[in-house]
Amino acid sequence: MKYIGFAFALIITLSLGVALSLQFGSIPPLGKLLDPNHGFWQNSFAEDQIAEDEITFDGLISAVTITYDEDLIPHIFAENEEDLYRAQGYVTAQHRLWQMEFQTRAAAGRVSEIVGPIALDLDRMTRRKGLPFAAEQGLRYLETADPESLKLLNAYAEGVNLYINELSEARLPIEYKILNYRPENWSAYKSILLLKYMADMLVGDRDLEYTNLRKMLGEELLNKLFPLFPEENDPVIEAEKAWDFEPLQISRPDSINYPEEDIFVKTMPQPEPGIGSNNWAVSGSKTQSGKPILANDPHLALNLPSLWYAMQLTTPEYSVKGATLPGALGIISGFNENIAWGVTNATRDTRDWYAIQFKQTDRIEYLYNDQWIQSTFRIEEIKIKGQATFIDTVVYTHHGPIVYDKNFRAERQDVNFALKWTAHLPSNEQKTFLLLNKGQNHDDYIEALNHYTSPAQNFVFASNEGDIAIKVQGKFPLKWVDQGKFLMDGNDPRMEWKEFIPNEHNAATLNPERGFVSSANQHSVDPSYPYYVFDNSFEHYRNRRLNERLRLMENIRIEDMMMLQFDNYHLHAAEVLPVMLNLIQADSLIAQGNPTSEYLKSLLAWDFYTHPSQTQPTLFDLWWRYLNRSVWEELINSNKPVVLPHKYQTVKLLQNEPESSLFDIKNTDKLETAVDHVLGSLDSMIVAVEKLKSEKGELTWATFKNTTVQHLVPNFKSFSYQGIQTGGGASILNATSERHGASWRMVVELGEQPTAFGIYPGGQSGNPGSKFYDTFLKKWANGEYVDFKLRKATDQQQVLFTTTLKPQS
Repeated sequence: MKYIGFAFALIITLSLGVALSLQFGSIPPLGKLLDPNHGFWQNSFAEDQIAEDEITFDGLISAVTITYDEDLIPHIFAENEEDLYRAQGYVTAQHRLWQMEFQTRAAAGRVSEIVGPIALDLDRMTRRKGLPFAAEQGLRYLETADPESLKLLNAYAEGVNLYINELSEARLPIEYKILNYRPENWSAYKSILLLKYMADMLVGDRDLEYTNLRKMLGEELLNKLFPLFPEENDPVIEAEKAWDFEPLQISRPDSINYPEEDIFVKTMPQPEPGIGSNNWAVSGSKTQSGKPILANDPHLALNLPSLWYAMQLTTPEYSVKGATLPGALGIISGFNENIAWGVTNATRDTRDWYAIQFKQTDRIEYLYNDQWIQSTFRIEEIKIKGQATFIDTVVYTHHGPIVYDKNFRAERQDVNFALKWTAHLPSNEQKTFLLLNKGQNHDDYIEALNHYTSPAQNFVFASNEGDIAIKVQGKFPLKWVDQGKFLMDGNDPRMEWKEFIPNEHNAATLNPERGFVSSANQHSVDPSYPYYVFDNSFEHYRNRRLNERLRLMENIRIEDMMMLQFDNYHLHAAEVLPVMLNLIQADSLIAQGNPTSEYLKSLLAWDFYTHPSQTQPTLFDLWWRYLNRSVWEELINSNKPVVLPHKYQTVKLLQNEPESSLFDIKNTDKLETAVDHVLGSLDSMIVAVEKLKSEKGELTWATFKNTTVQHLVPNFKSFSYQGIQTGGGASILNATSERHGASWRMVVELGEQPTAFGIYPGGQSGNPGSKFYDTFLKKWANGEYVDFKLRKATDQQQVLFTTTLKPQS
């Protein structure tokens, strides 16, 4: 077996060398990589094989005990919080060092340093939208406003750095060896940077796209296709909620003038449509045990190493367990002896764009309120592996950094668009999770959330006292209707953010009569909420399926919540497929022996579930893709950045207005209706299906969907997994598509001793040579879970090994 492992590792390395030579223009020094004492085969180990019984830690106050269970989940027992977070930093670095550093390099715009010029555009965008600037703001804020949190961040960094400083060349994670560099020391700044990276990952904006659409469609049609609320709005906060506060007043200024221009820029990537997260809590009145049950499954990119790292953190005051973000302190989604919590993205518009007019080409002054204001300059030095350093000068206005200009992603010389974003504000999101970790009740939960700014999140909550709650939390600008929906005039002070919605006015509910709280990235509220709430990406299917099931369920067990997280029912298909089949009179086509009959019969018999072995989800997915593209082809081919109407609105148009002029194709002599698009897209689907059958030999949903858990470096194919047999899909509760899905599933039943289960698609180790690299992957794909009960230091059942961190004597 040893020689088989060696041969396998050698094949991996050589294939990676070829991939890197093609993509990055540099191959690691092969002599160093193949060195038997320091090279890649030194990474072929399992963590329990190299575990140390004792480790001396200079700066530790008291001894810390770490027990690992059979899945390599660490349970850290410390006498105080400083030592707890020192140990968390050390243990996380042991298993996820390369991931931690790579993600913060990405957040800092420093990927070019290790992979070369292929990442230059990515690094420039990261810096131009101000992620490093935002982290610096956060660090300065902690230095003055919260030195206690900073002390704990520094303790975590000490733990990471202890591991880095003792790391031998032989034990260096394999990615460092392949890319030929060494880790840098960790710092509090990097932990803050990681949380800003998450803020960027979870926020989107379509201001520039909507600006183009407004000009192309006109305001009336734009509002019809992109309404503020859908017909069937089933919001995060129950529609019957009565708001018990006096709102701040704001009104739309008279005669607002938006910049009238066609926008040609390569806009930033946006969150994947239909992919988001779910969380909910049910009260004891609906459960078999009489205690609340909470569930959370954030849907993100499926990567290896996993975004999450499971852990228990224990001091004499509290014990908390769940999913951590490698590089950040504490548990992000989890539970302790008293409470449980989880998060989903609230998809609120917290980024706005302003057109800036500079006085001269030197851009030293810009126009604001018809006066010339001094701008500032930030020189970004981007080091590039194998090339000279690239100098990028980013201009900052009081709105924020100029992201798009004549030097970056803009076709015209006069483009200067500034980004205003809540992530740039001084804030301390880390404190929210530090307080949640040791929270005991609803009041503690609310106090923890008061420190949270960005990204906007739906925080679900349940407690031992029987409370369930959910709150839409973030720092939200107080906006008049449509403010921030389009590119705004940076000279006009009426377009400024002037105030923020008070935390106590953020939408929230506690113990609603219906007996549950939930979110699935849908609208936060119904129209009765007194503040303007807008985003382009609210969900309209997962949330309705979730709430429908929760309303009906009684006598709920923890297993029922697991099944609901893995629910594969396709509500979108259930609502639109009958409309599509009716429009083309499918029964008549079948009776006539039409060539499409085989596929139409199959779709007519579909139960609208998306299990891996079914073929109907493949047929529907292809048919819908071609139909949606056909209906909106004029917008797609406009050669300008635009956003398409939500599929919910397209379904309503097909259902209620099949003769609408919107279906007419302008460059034909015929007056097309919805029927023409449905028939044409059916033909396209048949062609695609026949091609798929010839290429892959089957039409099963899992094969077509090809769910892939990909290494963070996409070219590292040997460290990735493709073709995972699992169901679900976008806008389905089990929102598992090709590259996105449930990055973490957790179900917790509160009680004297919480009962908890969790799983994520990967393993605890970041080392592809370890048996713990993919431990959970098959269970995750099958909808299975790992027992996540809280452990005591004296528990010896299923202990893999124990390590003690001892102070320097």
